[in-house]
Amino acid sequence: MARYTGPKTKISRIFGEPILGNGKYLGKNSNPPGQHGMTRKRKTLGEYALQLREKQKAKYTYGVLERQFRGTFQEAARRKGATGENLIKLLEARLDNTVYRLGLAASRPAARQLVSHKHITVNGHVVNVPSYQLTPGDIISITQRTADSEALMGQVKGKNPKINWLDWNEGELKGTFVAYPERESVPENIREQLIVELYSK
Repeated sequence: MARYTGPKTKISRIFGEPILGNGKYLGKNSNPPGQHGMTRKRKTLGEYALQLREKQKAKYTYGVLERQFRGTFQEAARRKGATGENLIKLLEARLDNTVYRLGLAASRPAARQLVSHKHITVNGHVVNVPSYQLTPGDIISITQRTADSEALMGQVKGKNPKINWLDWNEGELKGTFVAYPERESVPENIREQLIVELYSK
């Protein structure tokens, strides 16, 4: 399975946001990467550059490569409603992202690894596909061997109460994908309309 394995801080410096980590180095060196940093001649980005930048931000945030991202966008365009909001809903409904939102992993890459290594079940069945699309009512849990592992269970921090489209039962270690999230509930700083404009060219 392809995924980005390069330097995370470099990507965060491109966008000026800690989209791939805690961003602890952004304060020391917040200039864009490259030999010239902010001293490049063209300091204002054009329309296409802004749209492309927003698409790249969404891809890196959710850990999706180009072909899969385009497929997700096409599915969002087929559905009823605003394409941009549908895109965010589909990205949030990915299994790896949901595992991260439930607090079972500290980051999306860590959540992806949990799924790939068969630590996660959906409706009682082991699913090892990080891009698996959840639907409302699906129950996400961890396998028994994971529950018996102190190292893995030590990483469980619980769900953020602001994530209101997921329900987490700490006693049973089970989460429920209640509904697709509304756009205003998703904390990611992504201007999805720019992505729609980019793919509409």
